[in-house]
Amino acid sequence: MKGLSSWAAVAAVVALASWAGGSFSQKPAPAAAAPLPAGLAKATFAGGCFWCVESDFDKVPGVVSTTSGYIGGTVANPTYQQVSGNGTGHAEAVEIVFDPAKVSYEQLLEKYWRTIDPTTKDRQFCDAGSPYRTAIFTHGPQQAAAAQASKLALDKSKPFPQPIVTTIEPAGPFYLAEAYHQDYYLKNPVRYKYYRTSCGRDSRLKELWGTAP
Repeated sequence: MKGLSSWAAVAAVVALASWAGGSFSQKPAPAAAAPLPAGLAKATFAGGCFWCVESDFDKVPGVVSTTSGYIGGTVANPTYQQVSGNGTGHAEAVEIVFDPAKVSYEQLLEKYWRTIDPTTKDRQFCDAGSPYRTAIFTHGPQQAAAAQASKLALDKSKPFPQPIVTTIEPAGPFYLAEAYHQDYYLKNPVRYKYYRTSCGRDSRLKELWGTAP
C-alpha cells in the first residue's frame, strides 16, 4: 500500500461490497456435509482475502468449484464482521472441489504456494490480522502428508531467504461466507481489480516468486 489514502480506498471497496450484498450481521449457514460426487475431492486453503484465492483457483483446469468461507475458529456460524474483528479465531479460506483425474492435490499445493506470501504471520499484503493468515487445512492423512512434503520441498528450493510460516492443520468445520463474497471477482470486476492492485498482492507475489498468478 502507498500511504493512508490507499488503505482508506481499499477499505471503501470492502464497505461498498457489504452495502451492495446485505448486512454484515447476516448469519451464513454452515457448509453442507453432503458427500462429494463420486470421483471428486476437496481441498481447503487460507491465503488472505478469499476473493483473490477464489479468482486464482478458478483458473486451474480440473477445479470444479470454489467457495469462500471461514475455518479454524471457535465460534459456530460466524459473520464476516465477527471474523474480520479478530474475535472468532477463524481464517478467511476457500473450499475447493476438484477432479483428481485432471489435477492432483500436489499440483494444487504448488499453485497455492505461488499465490500467497508464506513469509508473513497473520497478514497477507494490505490485510492484517489472524483472519488473513496462511494455512493449509487438510482432509485426511494423505493430504496432511502431501502438504508436509510440499512444505519441506519448498523450504529447500524457495527463491527467498525468509522462513515459511504457513501452518498445516486438520480441517474443522467450514462455514460459508455471506452471499456477496461468493464469486466477488466476477460480480464486481472493477472493484475487485482495484482492491487487488491497491493491496499490492500481485506486485509482492512477483517479488517473491518472479511471477504473479
